[in-house]
Amino acid sequence: MFTPRTIIEPFRIKSVEPIRQTTLAERSDALKAAHYNLFLVRARDVLIDLLTDSGTGAMSSRQWAGMMRGDESYAGADSFYRFEAAVQKITRLKHVMPTHQGRAAERILFTAMVNPGDVVPNNTHFDTTRANIEARGATALDIPIAAGLNPGQDHPFKGNMDLEALEQVLTSEAGRVPLVMMTVTNNSGGGQPVSLDNLRGASAICRLHQVPLFLDACRFAENSWFIKQREPGYEHQRPIEIAQAMFAEVDGATMSAKKDGMANIGGFLAMNDDALARRCRDNLILTEGFVTYGGLAGYDLEAIAIGLEEALDEDYLRYRIRSVAYLADRLATAGVPMVTPPGGHALYINARQMLPQIPQTEYPAWALSCALYLVGGVRSAEIGTMMFGRQPDGTEKPAAMELVRLAFPRRVYTQSHVDYLAEVLLYVYERRDTIRGMRIVEQPPTLRHFTAKLAPAHGEVIPTG
Repeated sequence: MFTPRTIIEPFRIKSVEPIRQTTLAERSDALKAAHYNLFLVRARDVLIDLLTDSGTGAMSSRQWAGMMRGDESYAGADSFYRFEAAVQKITRLKHVMPTHQGRAAERILFTAMVNPGDVVPNNTHFDTTRANIEARGATALDIPIAAGLNPGQDHPFKGNMDLEALEQVLTSEAGRVPLVMMTVTNNSGGGQPVSLDNLRGASAICRLHQVPLFLDACRFAENSWFIKQREPGYEHQRPIEIAQAMFAEVDGATMSAKKDGMANIGGFLAMNDDALARRCRDNLILTEGFVTYGGLAGYDLEAIAIGLEEALDEDYLRYRIRSVAYLADRLATAGVPMVTPPGGHALYINARQMLPQIPQTEYPAWALSCALYLVGGVRSAEIGTMMFGRQPDGTEKPAAMELVRLAFPRRVYTQSHVDYLAEVLLYVYERRDTIRGMRIVEQPPTLRHFTAKLAPAHGEVIPTG
């Protein structure tokens, strides 16, 4: 039986957008003008943009067509009810509130539930989730399994939560844990999936302690595919059936629909608790908009309703996960250290291992991301001490891992783009000994990685030969 090795994108290209080639000198100037912060580099100066997969994907012809029937009525628009039906088909959660993106859902939920001194456990919080919890004067506690902190260890579900630690926290901090969260897939932990068995275990512990469990569901479809591929007993289940089984274990969910909603903007907050939903709706109206639009246009609601369905398509999921694995295979052959197995939406390079000459106080992952941009025009994101090192009291603590995330926008790049990316990565890897660290020149008190200004710590930071 013929089994092709080539990854074929399960779509045809109908519209194209030009990307601009730049010279080394132009990229050097752009990086300096942005104070060595890739968030501050203009998009027109980026060739392959892997900064994030959030809202950067290509929408389908069905989504664009669906947007044309967007009902822009202020209240009770038909677009909302189509959106609500699409969310409830997957989640079966009673109350669904649209928001302009995931962090708005987080803010509304935590405003209603979290108080100063509280503790919110998670397998691993992402940056905005952590910041929203800390803004409430609470502690965002990460309790991943041990394998999740070992980039090179092979484990099918490195995104799992440490259930023993969860039990201990809920016992020792009784009365101070308003909710528990589970992030799927575990973005800060290398895009690693959570098993259905682990989710069910966390759910049982939370029920025992009468603490609600919420799913950070940004990449629920990718997590469903990993369960189908790796967890015994689910190989014949459809992704939507697995997703429904995941949501059946939780009391509510936040979601940025800019990921597995396949849209450029939007999100939702959903739950079963009537009283909590009432408080959240009041806050939604105060800060986002009426409950049937939540800061979104009707055409955005239409795009998400269709995108949630398309994200669970098996051909799409097979192609997406395989594309990341294809790049991982090429890099592994050359010995490039990374989080293994590869994640679903992104590949994570282990900068701490790749650049042992750079101490964590000089942000090795940040330096590596700058090198990738200068050499090949590739924009990536640091997931390390720059993102997570600053503590609420203003002190700094080295992050558990120093990673560079290469996050793939959905349905945007082809295999030839990935081949080019591999060439850039291998070129930089061969010259890794020449890369030097960074120092902070200026930084804000929270979420510093978005706007901080940096400079090379020791002469030139980037290999330019």
